[in-house]
Amino acid sequence: MSPRPPSGLAAVSAALLAMSRPLEVRDVLKTIVASARRLLDAEYAALGVPDDHGGFAQFVVDGVSDERWKAIGPLPRQHGILAAMLHEARPERLADVRKDPRFEGWPEAHPDMSDFLGLPIQDGDETLGALYLANKRCPDPDGSCGFTAEDEELLSILAQHAAIALTNARLYERSRELTIAEERSRLAHELHDAVSQKLFSLRLTAQATTTLVDRDPARAKCELHRITELAAEAVDELRAAVIELRPAALEEDGLVATLRTQIQVLDRAHTARVTFESVGVRALPAAQEEALLRVSQEALHNALRHAEAGQVEVTLARRAGGTLLRITDDGRGFDPAATRQAGRHLGLVSMRDRASGVGGRLTVESAPGKGTTIEMEVPGG
Repeated sequence: MSPRPPSGLAAVSAALLAMSRPLEVRDVLKTIVASARRLLDAEYAALGVPDDHGGFAQFVVDGVSDERWKAIGPLPRQHGILAAMLHEARPERLADVRKDPRFEGWPEAHPDMSDFLGLPIQDGDETLGALYLANKRCPDPDGSCGFTAEDEELLSILAQHAAIALTNARLYERSRELTIAEERSRLAHELHDAVSQKLFSLRLTAQATTTLVDRDPARAKCELHRITELAAEAVDELRAAVIELRPAALEEDGLVATLRTQIQVLDRAHTARVTFESVGVRALPAAQEEALLRVSQEALHNALRHAEAGQVEVTLARRAGGTLLRITDDGRGFDPAATRQAGRHLGLVSMRDRASGVGGRLTVESAPGKGTTIEMEVPGG
């Protein structure tokens, strides 16, 4: 067997690197399928993730246009060749899939396929999915070719790494779910503390006012104004917490609109002036947008609750090759080195983890009495 050209090794390397990035499950599936089709020079590729009901929870294709995919109709069921790799956990390499006795046809809009290569994606004894490739491209248009044993070996290597990437993606999504749950718990705790304090003050002021109505009406009137202010502050605190507890806002409205809304609420809810500016930012991958949002929330929490800032400025701007988030406050600042040594991180570890988790970086500049600037930069946008 003749050795593969040097570009084959480069293609394998590119495929494995693409799958090693921290991505959501759907993005990983697309990356695996595109990598497999490109690596083996196939016309079509697909990856099916089974559900527990004889169908596919997810089925991703590459090489089929969106229009044709819509025309094909519902996701396929686990039958025929598609089921073979899932149920028998072994590769299938066929010169013509249409001549296989298990072939059951396909929908009218489905592209015609002949040579076929399929392989399960396994994590131990668990079958996570199956890769399907069809129509190996031939160097000679008049010649006949098909998938080779070498192709099967390459796809096997890819499938092993795909299992790792898919498992990591599932863990990543689970981690995000836990992080969101922790964030909601923290916000609920903040809501309880902030609103409880406001309501406690409201109750005490109301009680005091009742004793003043008859003997000092003028002072009672002032206290009633104070009650109105406390009630308004409590409402603002509630609004701020409700906005932050809405996980769908980011998905529905995007990062810029979500940040703007939350910062407007914080500006109303606190005595500090909180502003937001966005310059030329485009939509980013969901994981990056969530990380930028959570870092901004953590930085704003520090500035408003701990730094006693009077002015907080949030800027989201497009930079050459990336997007930059900057949160600057005029608060009392701190010594980052001393904070690390004392074991008080002010959420900095979490922010750095969020940044690195989406391929970004976080920098912190601060000094006692000099305020704080936190910057997070991610590629893209």
